[in-house]
Amino acid sequence: MPPKPRSAEYFDGWYADQAARPTVAEIMNRHMGFPPGTRAGVVVAEAIPELAEGLRLRRGSALLDLACGRGAYGLLVAKRAGTSLIGVDFSTQALTEAREQAVRMGVSKASFRTGELTATGLPDASVDAVLCTDAIQFPDEPAVAYEEIRRVLKPGGRVVLTCWEPFDRADERLSPRIRRANLADGLRQAGFADIEVRDRPSWLAREHALWEEAAALDPGDDPALRSLREEGMRSLQWATLLRRVLAVATNPR
Repeated sequence: MPPKPRSAEYFDGWYADQAARPTVAEIMNRHMGFPPGTRAGVVVAEAIPELAEGLRLRRGSALLDLACGRGAYGLLVAKRAGTSLIGVDFSTQALTEAREQAVRMGVSKASFRTGELTATGLPDASVDAVLCTDAIQFPDEPAVAYEEIRRVLKPGGRVVLTCWEPFDRADERLSPRIRRANLADGLRQAGFADIEVRDRPSWLAREHALWEEAAALDPGDDPALRSLREEGMRSLQWATLLRRVLAVATNPR
């Protein structure tokens, strides 16, 4: 069995450490191309237009950002498309920061709630599109997360996922959780149509540059920098074993 994913309590502490000392965000924004003050992940800023295009949002639509973290990607897409946003995450600290970020970005039609990848708490067919960045691999049973996405999507609604996939699923240097990541298969088994998985090596190159800087850090007594350095060292071990992917699909009518 894959090891248990990190808990909500772990991420509460991780986000709080980063919020207390902005150095990690400054390093990440420089590599990912975001303006100062943004609290984002490792999907690059240049991906935002492609995410928005894949979701095919219309003004007035409802977008779900699933496992939204601090909310940057959903907020940027919603602001660009003129839609409302629902962010769902299991970390209360992340949701607090997402609400603050919505105010800074001027996105007024945004709400955030506690929930899981596999259990959002939203009604059936309640959103027009679902975005999930770099999180679909986390559940113990990924199929349940794909089914939950389809459940909350209206007929004809779109889903956009970003993740990493292994070149070789038998490569034991990778974690079991990453080795089993297969976006096309997960979407297909959940009943999605028009599935397309795109390689994005330019995203991966920017990410690798971030991890190289992170691995060379002297974190001192800063827990956020120490965590970033550990992630950088771990990620560089896998640098040539993974491909960066974006998947898009439609919930059939």
